[in-house]
Amino acid sequence: MATFQKRSGNWRAIVTRKGFPRQAKTFDTKTEAETWAATLESEMGRGVFVSRKEAESTTLSEALNRYLSEVSSLKRSHRTEKIYAETWKKTFGPRSLASITSTDIAKYRDKRLREVSENMVRLELALLSHVFTIAVKEWGMTGLVNPVMQIRKPKLPPGRDRRLLPGELDRILSASESPVLPALARFAVETGMRQAEISGMTWDLVDLKKRTVTLLVTKNGEKRIVPLSPEAVRILERIPRRLDGKVWGVTCHAVSVAWRRAVVRARATYEKECEEKGTKPDPAFLGNLTFHDLRHEATSRFFEKGLNPMQVAAITGHKTLQMLKRYTHLKAEDLAELLK
Repeated sequence: MATFQKRSGNWRAIVTRKGFPRQAKTFDTKTEAETWAATLESEMGRGVFVSRKEAESTTLSEALNRYLSEVSSLKRSHRTEKIYAETWKKTFGPRSLASITSTDIAKYRDKRLREVSENMVRLELALLSHVFTIAVKEWGMTGLVNPVMQIRKPKLPPGRDRRLLPGELDRILSASESPVLPALARFAVETGMRQAEISGMTWDLVDLKKRTVTLLVTKNGEKRIVPLSPEAVRILERIPRRLDGKVWGVTCHAVSVAWRRAVVRARATYEKECEEKGTKPDPAFLGNLTFHDLRHEATSRFFEKGLNPMQVAAITGHKTLQMLKRYTHLKAEDLAELLK
């Protein structure tokens, strides 16, 4: 049976029943205490009761710390997950795992969507969901409910469809003050490799005779051997060899900074030229263009060369056709030519 005690303005519910461990929990109101006790007694009566004691005594901060140490530390995304974990700690850290409800998570989702992108919220929710899943499956908290699984996830925004416009890449690379970016960017268009994969290349994994570069560490965690086009080989052959064995000798961050600066300079030069000619600048030209768009461009060009989806996936490393479609943007006018 359930008993209730009023203590310092709070209500403590105690459920005792023969054959079950004693359950106790403190609430702000008597109604909450009675609801909780009635739920437990119903579960005990139906034979479906599972103790929530550990989940109620473990705070989210404690669970996140254990997750980061035992699970996340083995992932390549560990540093990013630490950032997401800190966000959750600031929001619900002192609360027990069992006290966090789907309503709490839904309110967080709606508030967070006004601050960051939909994809950022999805990633934060994915981390929290995995913490609850691990707690249930591996930490023995079998009575715990994953509140993230009970809410609607933010929809992903439409995939980017940005392709290089004629003359854009030449202008960007001409405006660059980086001695590395021009060759590196053209190499990206030839190979479809990710920014981090390119910046991390080392000569010991490049075989110019076989025209391949081996990637031991990729985003999806699998080794990949990328075939090199004749132009990609020519680009590598013109690069001076470094003593440290690295191909480019730049960090991924440095590439991003150099690219953004080059785009800004190229756009400013273009606008000045239009002003001198008395013409109106095209708002799309050199606008909203990221380095990652070069991977989109390369993937689309592979299809335009006649490669089939399996061949393209082998080059780019996409594991599903759905993901490959998000990175593929074929021009309608080119497809029309194939219909003749």
